[in-house]
Amino acid sequence: MTAQRINPSILSADFVNLQSELEAIDAADLVHVDVMDNHFVPNLTMGPPIVERIQAVSPVPLDVHLMISDADRWAPGYAELGAYSVTFHAEAAADPVALARALRDRGARAGIALKPGTDPEPYLELLPEFDQVLVMTVEPGFGGQSFMHETMPKLRRFAEAKARLGLDLWLQVDGGITVDTIGIAAEAGADTFVAGSAVYGGVPEQRIAELRAAAAAHAH
Repeated sequence: MTAQRINPSILSADFVNLQSELEAIDAADLVHVDVMDNHFVPNLTMGPPIVERIQAVSPVPLDVHLMISDADRWAPGYAELGAYSVTFHAEAAADPVALARALRDRGARAGIALKPGTDPEPYLELLPEFDQVLVMTVEPGFGGQSFMHETMPKLRRFAEAKARLGLDLWLQVDGGITVDTIGIAAEAGADTFVAGSAVYGGVPEQRIAELRAAAAAHAH
């Protein structure tokens, strides 16, 4: 893993040629797999059978982002499929700490995601229970949205808490990440970046390198 992790989102990939699209991002740190259930968010993508096949052929580890209801029930199954990291939404979990522990027990890094409007305060003291915090920089559900600058104070709060508690915690951002916005998030403390169209909209290997360089230039 690099200091500024770039995790391309296959939401922007060609699903008919998914294996070759995965091979095209072998320079990435992880592949971001968006699981949506048409309930927690108004979109439907994939479930365990597809994720299991992605896990089998991907040249880089899986960073699974669950935008689903009843995360307490379903999230552990994705860890059991072999995902490197499983992130569930705070808004969809009845007991985030117990769920994070269940994911870790199954060998996955445990991540918690917050929508743009979710208050970070209840989670700051719980951070030792997690390996990653995902600050959504768009409303979850669809790719191609514009970066929400107003989410940066939340990211800074997590960065401050991470430093105060001395944690090895990844701070991830997802939504509207381009070479023009990645530096803003890096300055606010992010070290892990999800990018969809910014990677698959050109030559993926080149785009990944450009994003990584832009993040490094503004690293917190």
